[in-house]
Amino acid sequence: MSMSVGSDSGEDEPMVEMNTTPLIDVMLVLLIMFIITIPVMTHAVKLDMPRDTHAPPPPVPPEVIDIEIDFDGTIVWNGTVVPNIQTLEGYFRQESQKDPQPELHLRPDARARYDVVAKVLASAQRNRMQKIGFVNTADFRDE
Repeated sequence: MSMSVGSDSGEDEPMVEMNTTPLIDVMLVLLIMFIITIPVMTHAVKLDMPRDTHAPPPPVPPEVIDIEIDFDGTIVWNGTVVPNIQTLEGYFRQESQKDPQPELHLRPDARARYDVVAKVLASAQRNRMQKIGFVNTADFRDE
């Protein structure tokens, strides 16, 4: 690298050397971006593992019990009207003994009283029902 401070002739001549510092800076930035964006090489080893010939059978889906609560407080168990809460508790006691325990799908009417729904849920909990879910709750969004 050489640098000329002045000329011998004393005349003001334009400098014809190109300034390469910005060019080097741009090239370094591009090099760094290229290094960062290169996908990482992964080394994979393919292993042929023996297959399990004694696979367990697929699990049996649990029984589903539909409980509907109408606007007037009527409780319907799989299409059959339940006369009172004591009868409903008997149903829950009987179903909680099964293995696997059935799923309860509770479907209250949008106009059903909270008191009736709470009593049904409390009865299910007292009798150790474990899988309880509300079905079709999209009807409640507009009210």
